[in-house]
Amino acid sequence: MKRRILLLALPILFFAVSCEDFTNLAPISERNVENFYQTDTDFQVAINGAYQALADRGAYGRSYVLLTEMRSDNTNHGGGDTGLAEEFFRLNTFTELPTTETLEEAWSGGYDGIARTNTILSRLENVTLNNPDLQTRIEGEALFIRSLFYYNLAIIFGNIPLQLEEVTSPEIEINQVSADVIYEQIASDLERAQDLLDPAYTESENIGRVTSGAANTLLGLVHLTLGNNAQAETALRRVVNSGQYDLMPNYSDLWGPNVANTIESVFEIQYSAGGTGTGSSFTEFYTPFGLASGVGGGNAPQNIPAEFIDIFDDENDDRLWGGTLDTTDTGGLYSKKFESQPSAQFDADNNFPVFRYADVLLMLAEAIGESPEAYNLINEVRERANAAPIGPATPGTFEEKLFHERQIEFAHENKRWADLKRWGEQVTRQVMADFHGIAPSDVRLLHLIPQREIDVAPDRMTQNPL
Repeated sequence: MKRRILLLALPILFFAVSCEDFTNLAPISERNVENFYQTDTDFQVAINGAYQALADRGAYGRSYVLLTEMRSDNTNHGGGDTGLAEEFFRLNTFTELPTTETLEEAWSGGYDGIARTNTILSRLENVTLNNPDLQTRIEGEALFIRSLFYYNLAIIFGNIPLQLEEVTSPEIEINQVSADVIYEQIASDLERAQDLLDPAYTESENIGRVTSGAANTLLGLVHLTLGNNAQAETALRRVVNSGQYDLMPNYSDLWGPNVANTIESVFEIQYSAGGTGTGSSFTEFYTPFGLASGVGGGNAPQNIPAEFIDIFDDENDDRLWGGTLDTTDTGGLYSKKFESQPSAQFDADNNFPVFRYADVLLMLAEAIGESPEAYNLINEVRERANAAPIGPATPGTFEEKLFHERQIEFAHENKRWADLKRWGEQVTRQVMADFHGIAPSDVRLLHLIPQREIDVAPDRMTQNPL
């Protein structure tokens, strides 16, 4: 039986914004808000609303699949290049327009989630809840959720506005900053969050909530992104030394609609089927078993290139046919990770893995750099998959071997695009140029900021390079 957080979104009036104002940095509605943020229950409902924002289609529910995984060399958009499919084709091939709906959706979804957490953090400063442990935990959860939104927005858009306070006036100071400034803020917030959060939860209603392990995992990733390998190592060793996580015995045991919050799960987005609007859409994205009919159903099918099989260097690797890939009736490839049999469109029970313990091990290897310990960490992940060990004598540089391992382990988990960018601009451009058969100079490292955000504040917002 899957145990989940009850994801209760706040009534929409609490997050209503004027379409004339800067999207989702605009103030929340004043109606009833002052009387809402008072009790333990009020803040529990509010933080659940922040979790729900992560699950929505403007974030992990759809946008991040299209803007990160589909952006990489793991998948291609499979819906054609005309009509309704043109938007996704352009996103896939670095030719998107700044008016693209998916860009607007990701921007709005991200800043909606940030606005929710900013409100929670601001209001927590002025109350004393009956349960002080709950107050501490909610602060840590809000800091993590805000950090996760900012991380994804920085990966996708680069230079973005930094808003850390609840907005209570239409007069907003838009502060567009570099991605590095965003990452530094995230690192500061997560250092605090990891001290506030519990290492694990045993109560069924709290299984799946953010833990100190999740905060340290994101902290390690952000430090790797900044090039702070020593700080990343410190954060990631906290996760390993906590003793809270381990690899699942079999790679295939990680996947399926009845699998959730395992010993390997550090943080995952919780979904629940049943016609309540909290089901997931990944079955439609990645498999032939969904009920939507491609782009016409509001979906964006992800085609797995035939050449993807070639990245597996060991034919006995369970991550090939045992966990990642299978073939359709027509001989094409699809991702087994999100197989399900939903009874309604976009209403599957599959959770989405944001961080797994395998990620912690491979990021720790990255932070340490080439060494016997780093190879041991990589081989711990490979051994679980029945893949042969690698070492210094294995062809390729350490970085090539590490990022190749990450591509195999985390295919279709929204990691490849960020991994390529962390590996380096030149590598990213060349890999994607080879994948699409285009010039490296045609590879955009950042998505375009939605044009409506530029139009609202042209003197304070700068567009990314075309």
